[in-house]
Amino acid sequence: MRYSRMLLPTSKETPAEAEVVSHQLLVRGGFIRKLTSGMYTFLPLGYMALQKVTDIVRQEMNRAGAQEILMPMVQPGDLWQESGRWQKYGPELLRFRDRHDRDYCLGPTHEEVVTDIARREMQSYRQLPVNLYQIQTKFRDEIRPRFGLMRCREFVMKDAYSFDVDDAGASQSYEIMREAYHRIFTRCGLDFRAVEADSGAIGGSFSHEFMVLAETGEDTLVICSSCSYAANVEKAAITAYSSDFSQEPPADLVRIETPGMKKVEKVAEFLKVQPRKVIKTLLYYIDKAPVAVLVRGDRVVQPVKLKNLLGATDITPMEEDQIWEQLRLPAGYLGPVGFPLQVVADQEVMDMVNAIAGANEKGHHYNGVNPGRDFQPDITGDLRQIDTSDRCPSCGGDLKFKEGIEVGHIFKLGTGYSDAMHATFQDSDGLEKSFVMGCYGIGVSRVVAAAIEQNHDSKGIIFPLPLAPFQVIILNLGPKDERYCQASERLYTDLRSHGLDVLLDDRDERPGSKFNDADLLGIPYRLTVGKIFEKEGRVELRVRKTGVTEVLTLEETGPYLVDLVQSAL
Repeated sequence: MRYSRMLLPTSKETPAEAEVVSHQLLVRGGFIRKLTSGMYTFLPLGYMALQKVTDIVRQEMNRAGAQEILMPMVQPGDLWQESGRWQKYGPELLRFRDRHDRDYCLGPTHEEVVTDIARREMQSYRQLPVNLYQIQTKFRDEIRPRFGLMRCREFVMKDAYSFDVDDAGASQSYEIMREAYHRIFTRCGLDFRAVEADSGAIGGSFSHEFMVLAETGEDTLVICSSCSYAANVEKAAITAYSSDFSQEPPADLVRIETPGMKKVEKVAEFLKVQPRKVIKTLLYYIDKAPVAVLVRGDRVVQPVKLKNLLGATDITPMEEDQIWEQLRLPAGYLGPVGFPLQVVADQEVMDMVNAIAGANEKGHHYNGVNPGRDFQPDITGDLRQIDTSDRCPSCGGDLKFKEGIEVGHIFKLGTGYSDAMHATFQDSDGLEKSFVMGCYGIGVSRVVAAAIEQNHDSKGIIFPLPLAPFQVIILNLGPKDERYCQASERLYTDLRSHGLDVLLDDRDERPGSKFNDADLLGIPYRLTVGKIFEKEGRVELRVRKTGVTEVLTLEETGPYLVDLVQSAL
């Protein structure tokens, strides 16, 4: 492609609304343009990068035996009513009615539609296993779309769905997809990890997220330094913990004055103890019912763990005014002794001895609180967030925390959707059985942004070679000089004839502008026909990632660069 004929509007200015590097560089590089909140148009260069990801995904899905289909983006509400998600999914599901007053939604995912296909088209175990996938636009009405392609409302996604006769077959399909995902993200040239994850609104019993490691990631990953264990911080289990107080003899329960001491740190300082000695009592609406949640004073409640422990749909922290208006209890002085509502405790709380806790009276706490003697929680479990003091739940090794960007998620769904929608097949004994399902997603457009978050410098993007819209850019620094033009055209024709994706910068612009744009766009290899060519008849080859340069003759440049690109892919 010739730069002079391409819609490629680069800019030196960083857009004011762009908070992260990928958003800034995608706009500055002329890859995308905002249409409205959370919705972007892919300009030619952006669409080319998107297609590079799409091609890799499609090749590996086909290699894994999946079959590509294309389902409608608009979905009838009655399918979602059948599955039970019409009420559960929340406001991210954009609902509307057609002229006949029938309910529809824009598809954020396609479990219902593909389950409907299965129940209509697959009647026998002989047709299984089947894995169907599509690469298609999705819509989720995010309350606060941000970070450009990282969290938008409309995005491109690959979603696949497997159907098996039993759990063993479903586990095999899951492993096939996990291996395919490893190949996909390896081929994309990304540094990533597969981590245990929460299944969220999709449901299911088991899932893994594929995370691109980047400092700007929205998710925190827990990775063991000694074994292969890795998990999202929402999922990371705490299986071992120590109590500093287990050897203390139980003391009497004493009510003490703590005027104005509403925070754990203030109470601990006032009573000359460590925060770990305090039981922190927090109130939540759990599916609209108030519940008290207990953790050690130096710990943090992990909402996803709490939600899963209680099998809840919605969890919302109660505000101070709500606590007083509805329960007539003073926020900051809450405690489990004699508490009138349901109490849920983190497992670590149950090993505390002679703890301090609120007395449910303004300006007062209890000292000498002992779980089991002074209160008994209704439910106990792992509900706190893991931190650096914890050990690997798999091997007991040291843990490290890294930031990551989710680009893929695979789920074991079981029979939740097929049971709800009566999607069955006839097994080898002639009995009706529900399909055992799996679900596998990749945020195709998000991969482009994640690659940039992981690969950039102060000058611009550094695309991994497999995702670069062009593999080579040729800078003609003498567009009005016949010798420069002939050499540039020769290189352009030669490289393209060998199957390379080449951008020829034939614009009548200053050399500095051309160099800056080449760096901004992140094209892996740059050939410059400039001063060295004028003096020696040779061209300069520069690698964008390393900055390493070489000087080559016209004759050797083509074969050398072709080998370089092909060996790197």
